[in-house]
Amino acid sequence: MAITVGRRSALALLAGLPLLVAGTARAQSSLGPGVGVDPHRTPVRYTMTAFRADSDSTLAVYESADGTDFTPVSEHAYTPPAGLVRDPSVLLHTDGHYYLAYTIAGDATAIGLARSRDRITWTFLANVPMLVAGRLEGAWAPEWYADAAGRAGIVVSLTWGHGFTPHLLIPLDAGLTAWAPPVPMLGLGPAGPGSLGHIDTTLVRLDGRLFAFVKNEDSKLIELAVADRPLGPYSFLARGDWAGWGGPREGQSIVRLPDGGHRVYLDAYTEGRYFFSDSYDGFRTWSPLTELPGLSGVVRHGTVLTEFSSVI
Repeated sequence: MAITVGRRSALALLAGLPLLVAGTARAQSSLGPGVGVDPHRTPVRYTMTAFRADSDSTLAVYESADGTDFTPVSEHAYTPPAGLVRDPSVLLHTDGHYYLAYTIAGDATAIGLARSRDRITWTFLANVPMLVAGRLEGAWAPEWYADAAGRAGIVVSLTWGHGFTPHLLIPLDAGLTAWAPPVPMLGLGPAGPGSLGHIDTTLVRLDGRLFAFVKNEDSKLIELAVADRPLGPYSFLARGDWAGWGGPREGQSIVRLPDGGHRVYLDAYTEGRYFFSDSYDGFRTWSPLTELPGLSGVVRHGTVLTEFSSVI
C-alpha cells in the first residue's frame, strides 16, 4: 500500500534537485547496473522486458551481450494478479532486486510494480495510485529514471481526458513502498486544445543535460526535447520525422553501446515489427532502421536495461 503525502511536500522534495532526497531509493546506475545511459562505463549485458505480442498480460524477459542478439531469460516470466503488464520498464535497485513498473489498464489510475531477484521469478508488489486531483482517465507507460547520483524515479504519462502530460513520480523510501504525488514535467504537455499530448517518455543524460524522447500522440512520431532538470522546462530540439524513423512508432528505449554510440529500440506496433537505430553524434543523426533479429513480431513495447560488469 502506498503512503500518501501532500502535493506541496512532493514539490518541496523536487524543488532544488538532486532528484530525490538523501536516504531514498537509488538505482545502481552509479554503482553497478541501473537505468538509462551511463557515459563513463562500458555495458556488458542488456536486459529487455517487454509484453508478448500475443498477450498483453504476459511479461517476457530477454538478455544480450551486444544489444542486438537477444536470447530468452523467460518468455512467460510474469502475469499480474489482475490487469495487464503493458509497457514494462525495469530497474536494478541497490538491494539487488530488479523492479518492474507497468501499465495495468488503458483507463488505469494506478501503475503496477513487481520485483525479482533473478529476472525469472517475479512477485507482485502493489498497484501504486496516482495521487492527483480530478478524475484521472489514464496512467500509461511508466518508465524508470535515475539521476546522475543513481537516485530513482518513474516518469508516467497521465490524462484527465484532454491529452497526456508526462509526470515525475518519486519514492519516499528505499523500499519503493511510499510515493509522492506525481508532478508534471513542464513543456511536455499537450500542444494546445484538441492535442493528445505526449506519452512513452524516456529520459537520457548526456553532457550534463536531460534529453527526453517522447511519442507525440497526435503525429505518432518520436520527438526529442531537452532540459537541465528532470521537471523541465523542456524545449523541443526536433519534431516530426526528424530521425527518419517514420511512424507510427512507440515504446522508445535508449541505451549506450559498447563502442560508445547510442541505440534506440522502437515498436512499430501497426506493422507487427520491432526496430533499432544507432547514433554516434549526440542524437543528431541516426542510422536507418534495422529489424531486431528474433524479437520483431514477438514482443511489444520493451524497455532495455543497461548492465555493467561490477555486479554481473
